[in-house]
Amino acid sequence: MLFTQVIKDNKVFQRCYRSGRFAVCGYVCAYFYPNGTPFNRLGITAGKKLGNAVKRNRVKRIVRAAYRSCEKDLPMGYDIVFVGRNDAPERTSCDIERFISERLIGEINKSAEKGAFDKPKKKGR
Repeated sequence: MLFTQVIKDNKVFQRCYRSGRFAVCGYVCAYFYPNGTPFNRLGITAGKKLGNAVKRNRVKRIVRAAYRSCEKDLPMGYDIVFVGRNDAPERTSCDIERFISERLIGEINKSAEKGAFDKPKKKGR
C-alpha cells in the first residue's frame, strides 16, 4: 500500500466508530473520519461471528487486496475502518472493489462537500 498506514490503536478505531461517517453494503461496512495527515490509515476488523480464524483472515485478506487496487482513487487524509459482515467470507475482492469505487468514494466526497466534519463554532465565548 503506497499511501496508507495501518491503524493499530484502539482509540483511532473508536473515534471512527463514534464520530465518523459510514457506508454500508450487505457484506462490509466502512467507517471514515478525517485524520489531518497527507495519507490514509486503514483498519480492518472481522469479529468472531464471521466464523473461525480461517474465515476471518480471508475477510481481512480480500478487503486489503480490494483497498490496494482502489487506493489511487480514494481521497487522502482519512482514517478508514472496514468491518466484515456475515456474507463477507463468501465474497471476492472484486465485490469489495465495486463497493469501494461505487459507494465509499462517493460517500467520502459527499461528506467532504457538505462539511460534515467541520467543527461547530461555540456560542457565548
